[in-house]
Amino acid sequence: MKLQAGPPDRGLRLDIFLARRLETLTRSQIQFLNRSGAIRIDGRQDKAGYRLRGGETIELDFRPLERLPVSPQQIPLQIYFEDQDLAVIEKPAGVVVHPGSGVGDGTIANALLFHFKNLSDVGGEGRPGIVHRLDKKTSGLLIVAKNNIAHARLSAAFQNREIQKTYLALVHGKPARDTAAIDLAVGRHPTLRTKMAAGRPRGRAAHTEYKVLEHYRGFALLELKIKTGRTHQIRVHLSAIGHPVVGDDVYGERAYKEFVQKFGPLDRYFLHAAHLRFHHPSTKQPMEFHSRLPPQLQKLLESIKS
Repeated sequence: MKLQAGPPDRGLRLDIFLARRLETLTRSQIQFLNRSGAIRIDGRQDKAGYRLRGGETIELDFRPLERLPVSPQQIPLQIYFEDQDLAVIEKPAGVVVHPGSGVGDGTIANALLFHFKNLSDVGGEGRPGIVHRLDKKTSGLLIVAKNNIAHARLSAAFQNREIQKTYLALVHGKPARDTAAIDLAVGRHPTLRTKMAAGRPRGRAAHTEYKVLEHYRGFALLELKIKTGRTHQIRVHLSAIGHPVVGDDVYGERAYKEFVQKFGPLDRYFLHAAHLRFHHPSTKQPMEFHSRLPPQLQKLLESIKS
C-alpha cells in the first residue's frame, strides 16, 4: 500500500500519521511493521517517530503482521452478560475488533480467546466469536457468539434487522430537524480507497435514523438507530448532511481541526454503541443492555456545556 503525506501532515510523527490514515492499525503494530522493515519513506527506512515534512510517499507491506497467528492476549474486557451461547461485552475505543488489513494482535479477538473457553469459528480463524463490528475509534456494546449455532442465529437476526442497535453521537452544528432519517447509499470512495462515500451510484442501500437529545452551542447530541450496517455508515451519513461526528478526522477533517484548536486533540470518535435489544438465539427471551458514555466522553461533554 502507498500513502501520500500532504502539507497538512507536516510535523506529524510517522506512526501517528499512519494510525490516522489506517484506522485498523494500532501504534504498536505500526512500530512492529517498522522494526520489520515493512515501512519505507521515499524508499528508505526511518524511525516510527520520524517527523513528516509533507510530500513523502510512504509504502507499507502488511505481510509481516499477516503471518502472526491469532493468540490469546490478556486484554481487559468489560463483560455485561455470559452464558453457554453468547456474551455481551464493551469494546473500548482504540481497539480493533479482529485482525485484518495488517493488524495481527491487540484486538478484541485476541482478548476473547483469553477470556472465553469456547467461541464460534464460522467467521474464520481470525474472527473467533465475532458476529458484528465497531470501528476502531468507536466504543460500545458487542455481541459475541460462543458456538456456531448461536453465531448462525445471531447473524440471521442481524440480516433480518431483528437486533436493535442504538448509538450516541456528538456532532458539529445544529441539525435542521430534531428527528429525521438519512437514506443514502454508501459505497467505496471513487479515489480514496480507504474511505467510504454517501450517495454513490453503485453503493449499498443504507438507512440511519436520528433524534436530537440536546443542543449545545455549536454541537448537538444525537441518538441514532441504524437499519443497515454498512462500513462507516453513521459517520458517512452524518458528514453527508453537514454534521460530522466530533473527533472524526476522516469525514469531518475541517471541523476536527477547528475542534482541536478549541478543545485539544481527541483520539477517538464521539460515537458510542449505547444500547442493544435482541432475542436470545436459543431461549428466545428478550435481552436488553445499556452502556453509559465512557468517562472521556462524559468529561468532554461537560467541557462543551461549560
